[in-house]
Amino acid sequence: MSTSLSVAVIGGGWAGCAAAMELARAGHLVTVHEAARTLGGRARKVERDGTVLDNGQHILLGAYQETLRLLKLAGQDPQALILELPLQMRYPDGSGGMDFVAPRWPAPLHLAWALLRAKGLARADKVALMRFSSAMRWMGWQLYNDCTVSELLERFDQTDRLIALMWRPLCLAALNTPPERASARVFVNVLRDSLGARRRSASDMLIPKANLSALFPEAAARYVTNHGGLVKPGAKVESLHALPDGRWQLGSAEQYDRVVLATSSSQAAILLSSTGAPSVNEIVAQLQAFTYEAISTCYLRYDAALRLELPFYALVDAPARAHWGQFVFDRGQLDARQAGLLAVVISASADAAAQGHAALAHAVAAQLAQVLGMPQLAQPVWTQVITEKRATFACTPDLLRPANATGLAGLVLAGDYTAGDYPATIEAAVRSGVQAASLVSQIKAHASKASPHIVPMCR
Repeated sequence: MSTSLSVAVIGGGWAGCAAAMELARAGHLVTVHEAARTLGGRARKVERDGTVLDNGQHILLGAYQETLRLLKLAGQDPQALILELPLQMRYPDGSGGMDFVAPRWPAPLHLAWALLRAKGLARADKVALMRFSSAMRWMGWQLYNDCTVSELLERFDQTDRLIALMWRPLCLAALNTPPERASARVFVNVLRDSLGARRRSASDMLIPKANLSALFPEAAARYVTNHGGLVKPGAKVESLHALPDGRWQLGSAEQYDRVVLATSSSQAAILLSSTGAPSVNEIVAQLQAFTYEAISTCYLRYDAALRLELPFYALVDAPARAHWGQFVFDRGQLDARQAGLLAVVISASADAAAQGHAALAHAVAAQLAQVLGMPQLAQPVWTQVITEKRATFACTPDLLRPANATGLAGLVLAGDYTAGDYPATIEAAVRSGVQAASLVSQIKAHASKASPHIVPMCR
């Protein structure tokens, strides 16, 4: 009897691609069904007048070990495809920010030196940061009682300036949820694995040079097909049906031994409901209870000769002054073919997006011209605003997130919304995909011992 299973992975985002790779590596026959024409889900490439953009500018962390592992497994070279920078929070000179950059020294000396040399922070700010870091280390970077990030920072007497220039931007970038509503426990988990890690490289900031689809999903697809699997873009699955022999039917035709449901949380709720199984009602209710946060990325094209002094800057966001941008990236320093292209990121962007694309792009261009002291930035050649309205779930305190296991034999979930330490990030998606693949293998091993007829020979 063959030990391999036919497995359908529904969803070709980062979680689905991670699950498909791990299943293919384990020798299973994998078919990926992706409703869109482009792989990557909420972290994918888009095109604008012949220019390949991302639907959102991303920063990864050196702590993203599963993501980096699978990149290498897929045959990618992270050093060639990712710009690796030491931990930093650098604002343009004269913009009212600070300059905090860590050297490539062993942890935690790199943070101590960065804090000692930081410009734009008063002594009280630095003492507050040291007090917070020391307390978190003493607590083992664990919060047993969750609260908001704002409440946590108040508890440890963090200064207003430190909150505005360090903690708020980090919270928005990591959780895509404002600190006054964000989970302190999840925020501390991210800090634990980056600022609090024993490896200095875990705190490094990794900026993709390649577009997000090329960075991983397309390479994952090649890996799956090279291992005998199939990747089917433009293949939307409308329903799931459990068959008497323990297999699963997708829609009205295709049948598989196992299914990994790696769609968005809202689509997962629909497909789980389509099974008609009362046992998944609680999971469906959890998925339907999620609220969402938007992320907007404003691309601005200038003359190819334009170049910023750094690959990216943090920006002081001040909505009252129409300063919506939180980070600006010089895409030309990542890919020479994109010289003159800037990408400005706005996390938790519902209010910004409500301005309308034209008004928001105009405001962002004016903000850049002012804070960077470059008047020409007020007049871009063209602009493109991309808003993912449901970019992430709102990562609030004590949020209930479903496990990978659904309680239905042979059907597991994968996605950045499943239970885990991290917020809705690329690493959370990849980890969930890996966990889902592991569960499929465990189901196989158990079923083959207890009920061999449930695992038929692959067709």
